[in-house]
Amino acid sequence: MQFVLGLLAIALLLWLAVTFWYIALAVLAIWITVRVVRHVRMKRYFSGEVFQAHLKELSSVVTEHNEIAAYAAEIRAGGQFGLGTSGTGSRSSLATFENTSRHDYRRDRNVAHYQALNVHNCSLQVVRNASADPLKYLIKYFGVEATEEGLAQVEKLGETISRLENAVNNLKTREADITGEFNPPKFILKHYEKQFTERVGVNLSPISVPCPEYVFEYVSAGGNSSQRTTVKLNTPTIDGLIEALSERIRRRRSAAGQRALMTARFREEIKRRDDYTCRYCSVSLDDEPHLLLEVDHIVPVSRGGLSTEDNLQTLCWRCNRSKSNKMIDA
Repeated sequence: MQFVLGLLAIALLLWLAVTFWYIALAVLAIWITVRVVRHVRMKRYFSGEVFQAHLKELSSVVTEHNEIAAYAAEIRAGGQFGLGTSGTGSRSSLATFENTSRHDYRRDRNVAHYQALNVHNCSLQVVRNASADPLKYLIKYFGVEATEEGLAQVEKLGETISRLENAVNNLKTREADITGEFNPPKFILKHYEKQFTERVGVNLSPISVPCPEYVFEYVSAGGNSSQRTTVKLNTPTIDGLIEALSERIRRRRSAAGQRALMTARFREEIKRRDDYTCRYCSVSLDDEPHLLLEVDHIVPVSRGGLSTEDNLQTLCWRCNRSKSNKMIDA
């Protein structure tokens, strides 16, 4: 039916074009004229003195923007973006499943994801309980251990995501300011945004924050119904998970549970303590309003360093990047 309606619509348009050809010709002429005029205006804008002067003035700003973009890509490529896994369906690949029903009452509209390590196939009750208490069920069913090692792993995930989030947000702020400094005509941003960023020299490679998602999924035997609870490990969820694990460790009277927790709030406290100033090069937010600051372990966790105030320092992204490279070389 839809195919027939489509053919009728095309036929109607053709009839209108033939019958009222002079109107169609006039509309086409206007459309071409508008595009030609707009293209000429674009060429004049990009070759004009004002645009060229802004290019020279902001060359260092654009260069730093692209350096941070490369740094964010490094974090994304080398970061840890996962925790535990679910054991359900871990050996499902050893068998094959086929619906051999000859009747149409088993439609398999919903199919369980047995081989996905981030999906826990469970009962409907577990799905609903997980929506009410997501951290408890995440710890229980995805093997997130309430130990110092497990806590350190979650903190590492939180640190990686926090660094990447800060870098991406920093890029967006810089891009907005660069565009504001140029103050291009609205038609440039509307129709020639790609050409604008290319001529300015801003690298807009899409960098997203891959927050891992863990799913509790129920699928009925016939596949007719399905419900799921999804827990996305963004910064607030990770901070809650860190505190939940720490509480369990404290109950076991572990000394490790008494140390400071590497949450977003604690990282902000360290930056505030250091007056938002890099401990290495002394550059601060007062010097560079868009400065990207990070919290660094003086003695790395991999070498026995603890997440304590005396082992944490604020570094700008350049000094932190340089220190990380030296640690790798060593």
